[in-house]
Amino acid sequence: MLNALSVDIEDWFQVGAFENTIDRGDWDSLVPRVERNTEAVLELFDRKGVKATFFTLGWVAERYPKLIRRIVAEGHEIASHGWDHLRVFMMTPEQFRADIGRTRKTLEDVSGRPVIGYRAPSFSIDPRTPWAHPILAEQGYAYSSSVAPVRHDHYGWPDAPRFTFRPVAGSALIEIPVTTARLGARNLPTGGGFFRLLPYRYSRWAYARANRDDARPAVLYFHPWDIDPGQPRVGNAPLRSKLRHYTFLARMEGKLERLLGEFKWGRMDDVAALEARRTR
Repeated sequence: MLNALSVDIEDWFQVGAFENTIDRGDWDSLVPRVERNTEAVLELFDRKGVKATFFTLGWVAERYPKLIRRIVAEGHEIASHGWDHLRVFMMTPEQFRADIGRTRKTLEDVSGRPVIGYRAPSFSIDPRTPWAHPILAEQGYAYSSSVAPVRHDHYGWPDAPRFTFRPVAGSALIEIPVTTARLGARNLPTGGGFFRLLPYRYSRWAYARANRDDARPAVLYFHPWDIDPGQPRVGNAPLRSKLRHYTFLARMEGKLERLLGEFKWGRMDDVAALEARRTR
């Protein structure tokens, strides 16, 4: 079964864990590492012979156009991650429409490819944003992967469907939530920091179970900074944020390499096309 491999392209200082610690106005003065880290991800994917979708901030694409063109040249998909990682529920509908419009234009101008997919920063489409999916449908997006059906202190929509659904009646838009593992009455998260922090056997079990028991594709996501143990440390960040962000960075690339060899992985748009047919 083809599973969806995705990378959220943002730099170490743009993450939700540090949004109350690092001022956005200081971003351009900080040491960037997104280009070198994304290139390392591309090299890993090339070694393993896999293609992926890179959900990219417009802020990054504007500053690193050569990186975006390399991603596309190597056969990967470019999709939108919003302009500067502002959570959707912190915007008005008008601001959201402007944000995704600006980002899409920049990504398409730089890459030369149409952008049909979107992932909300920090999976911030939830019950507070009933207008978000209709705006994505209005703008002609084919798919979104913006919902995490879990309970979490930073995000989550625990009552959302665990697998692909159509969020707007009469629209072709589909929502493909990130993979969760069902245990009793609770959805357990996977991917991103959870893949880095939790034992490998847990992630392998969760993805195998999605394929085998649920007969549905898994959705894996991570960030370029997840494989960068040399990134700067934010000393004044909350302890919880530091533990989440820095723990086991040196182990991440090896775990990814192993997982990429144990399952079949591909681009989100390819998985979305299959899922769209399934959910007609």
